[in-house]
Amino acid sequence: MPLTDKVEAWSDDAFWAELRLRLDAEARERLVTGASLEKSIAPLRSFVTEPLRFGRLFLAGDAGHIVPPTGAKGLNLAASDVKYLSSAFIEFYRERSPAGIAHYSQRCLARIWKAERFSWWFTSLMHRFPQEGEFGQKIQEDELDYLVGSTAAATALAENYVGLPLG
Repeated sequence: MPLTDKVEAWSDDAFWAELRLRLDAEARERLVTGASLEKSIAPLRSFVTEPLRFGRLFLAGDAGHIVPPTGAKGLNLAASDVKYLSSAFIEFYRERSPAGIAHYSQRCLARIWKAERFSWWFTSLMHRFPQEGEFGQKIQEDELDYLVGSTAAATALAENYVGLPLG
């Protein structure tokens, strides 16, 4: 869908028709449709706030970073932010050590940038960008061919898609 599309141009029927085109025959047959409750067009964008700490304010999840949905990293990153922040608070209040709080932002950002890189790469592989022209399309096709034919590339995709271990 072009960035110039307006949500008003997408009736419920147009949305369901477009979704049907993307489903296999069985899912298409079982699809239950209805009136939408809310519609919006979400741009495929990325954003990172640095640092994730401002004095006594700590940012986590979408408040600190946004990844395109292609890589499926938003919820995973938010959960790891909360894990790191809760560990930092526990350390601070139980052990009276500010080390975890002091390193919260740095610790999260190392993971966030890896996920951002993966989401950027996966988005550039899986979505069409008409402004890139024929050359860009050929690069995408070759990248996908490499991914399908290379065990190392497929392993790297799987490792990043499933999620990196908490450090």
